[in-house]
Amino acid sequence: MCGIAGEIARGRPADLAAVAAMTDSMVPRGPDDSGAWSKANIALGHRRLAIIDLSTNGHQPMHDPELGLTVAFNGCIYNYPELRQELLGKGYRFFSHSDTEVILKGYREWGERVVDHLKGMFAFAVTEIDSGRVVLARDRLGVKPLYWTDVEDGSGAGAFRFASSLPALLAAGGVDTELDPVALHHYLSFHSVVPAPRTILKGVRKVPPGTIMRIEPDGRRTQETYWEPVFERTAERASWSEREWEEAILASLRTAVERRLVADVPVGCLLSGGLDSSLIVGLLAEAGQHGLQTFSIGFEAAGGEEGDEFKYSDVIARHYGTDHHQIRIDTARMLPSLGNAIGAMSEPMVSHDCVAFYLLSEEVSKHVKVVQSGQGADEIFAGYHWYPPMAHAADGDAGEALARYRAAFFDRDHAGVNALLQPRWRLDDDVAGEFALQHFSHPGAATATDRALRLDTTVMLVDDPVKRVDNMTMAWGLEGRVPFLDHELVELAATCPPELKTAHDGKGVLKEAARRVIPHEVIDRPKGYFPVPALKHLAGPYLDMVGDALHSGAARDRGLFTADAVGQMMADPNGNLTPLRGNPLWQLGLLELWLADHVDGGARK
Repeated sequence: MCGIAGEIARGRPADLAAVAAMTDSMVPRGPDDSGAWSKANIALGHRRLAIIDLSTNGHQPMHDPELGLTVAFNGCIYNYPELRQELLGKGYRFFSHSDTEVILKGYREWGERVVDHLKGMFAFAVTEIDSGRVVLARDRLGVKPLYWTDVEDGSGAGAFRFASSLPALLAAGGVDTELDPVALHHYLSFHSVVPAPRTILKGVRKVPPGTIMRIEPDGRRTQETYWEPVFERTAERASWSEREWEEAILASLRTAVERRLVADVPVGCLLSGGLDSSLIVGLLAEAGQHGLQTFSIGFEAAGGEEGDEFKYSDVIARHYGTDHHQIRIDTARMLPSLGNAIGAMSEPMVSHDCVAFYLLSEEVSKHVKVVQSGQGADEIFAGYHWYPPMAHAADGDAGEALARYRAAFFDRDHAGVNALLQPRWRLDDDVAGEFALQHFSHPGAATATDRALRLDTTVMLVDDPVKRVDNMTMAWGLEGRVPFLDHELVELAATCPPELKTAHDGKGVLKEAARRVIPHEVIDRPKGYFPVPALKHLAGPYLDMVGDALHSGAARDRGLFTADAVGQMMADPNGNLTPLRGNPLWQLGLLELWLADHVDGGARK
């Protein structure tokens, strides 16, 4: 796990200082080592978190003069030992035991289709020395981020830059930091999700998940989607019984968990006490991980809402005899950490889980460098409340399906977004609705429920829970691994009949499979999450922080929101929650807090 950066310059040599600025800004992602490589107009930078092959042989960027290739890589290839053996059999010679080198040799053997052979999470840049071509690739479920920008130096010179974080690109300067109006409407509609390739800033884009991007020596760019899941039933599984589905899913998840034990350092587990993380702990115990270190976090109650779920995580910790760590956070610690968590966000993320993950990662990083986490199960196995009603929508009517989805998930409709915004930011078109309708109308999803699951798996999941895990764990040099996003498990689950997934109030097939592994108390409990009540029920110093951000000079100059809208929300800060029970005032305040940190004070203009 690491941070990568690079530049492909046009009309001049590569700017090594710019690449250094990007890598320097990502020290938390890779505190163990740094490196740089350049030739003519191309430069790569790297920050290393040493997990596999802890020796200097794993140093990056990794250059192989025999192959004429250089790579900068962020992530982990879980099947690298098998690929290494296969490539050794083809006559390749290895100088390290790292998964990075497997990408280099694999690229020489299979070209850019090396991605088809990789099981893991990854974002990498491979430079072909002779041709001057650079190939970027991002893993299938977007677990590892990859941002890019075009900068112009004048007189036709400029550069294409990329990095593992958006703030890293800002650190190098020259980025257009104006807000993207379309992205702003996505943010305010689609529960703060800005789908790839956009980001909240006009000048920064992100490589979509499951995508290869090619940058030619003359600056031309092309890209290709190399993977997307198909949410349809298959002939070979048409006759499967419920029990056969449960057994197949449990076997696939067991493989995913065992794959994510590949490391030359100990692997722990985040344990919320919910079904997903508890099942991972149970499967790790099955795999022989005795004395496993597990971690839970809790916050002060607020607005009558409890702030921890320790009673459930304790059940699992006792059952499996884990080395369990309870982390309790009070206001005195959370309030200053909230600003730091916002500083760790590559993009504004409204979920109050972010500060929970930030503080949890801080504590976990004192004990281990790698953790498994249960993110993704709700999107893959239909754990949210908006999936069951989708079954009542006509399968062939994307509009009706979308209407049901919007009512449950969208924070506000198009008119509601425009009512919040000052005139210059309003749009005539309902861009968020049109995006979702286009997605719902795309072939490859058999039912309305399948359409919603596909949108959530390939878009919402990537730019909310998955990004949250990456940003907050990497802020502390901690590698988070997500077995529910093993692409083979996702492919299997996508073909599962949706009624099996939505049964038992959601995740039915997973719950029934879990009964073979973990205690029933954590299966039949009410659905939970990482609760941070103080960000849902804004009061005291949290409300003051939001108010200060929305009334700052920079916010006034930016002129995003109407004074009436802000005034009404401030007068009744907890009166109108979104359909997902989020606080709309926090959504507005978080955006201004993020811009203040990363653009107003953080960008090198």
